[in-house]
Amino acid sequence: MASGSRDPGDPGAPYVPGSLSAAFVTCPNETVAKELARTMVEKQLAACVNILPHVTSIYEWKGKVEEDSEVLLMIKTRSSRIPALADFVRSAHPYEVAEVVAVPVAQGNPPYLRWVWDSVPP
Repeated sequence: MASGSRDPGDPGAPYVPGSLSAAFVTCPNETVAKELARTMVEKQLAACVNILPHVTSIYEWKGKVEEDSEVLLMIKTRSSRIPALADFVRSAHPYEVAEVVAVPVAQGNPPYLRWVWDSVPP
């Protein structure tokens, strides 16, 4: 078995830190957020996507400081699926440069981590 993974056939296998990730994507509105989230789950790119409304983003874009109201997606998936997730977001997102930032999950509730692992194929 490859390093950083676990045997999906062994429900008693301990969680390997970093084998799952939480990814973050900002969206211009709730309609886009729900569309992207639903498609991510349908395509099995994510086990779960939380939609956090009313996020204020302040950032520099093309030499100017901008402030926008956005919606944040918090996506739980296998770390190995982040490249495919990023490809999907780039192809479906309305922003010129869409945010896709992922952080590895070091630990968590074992039954939940197992569910995420089982929900997203390699």
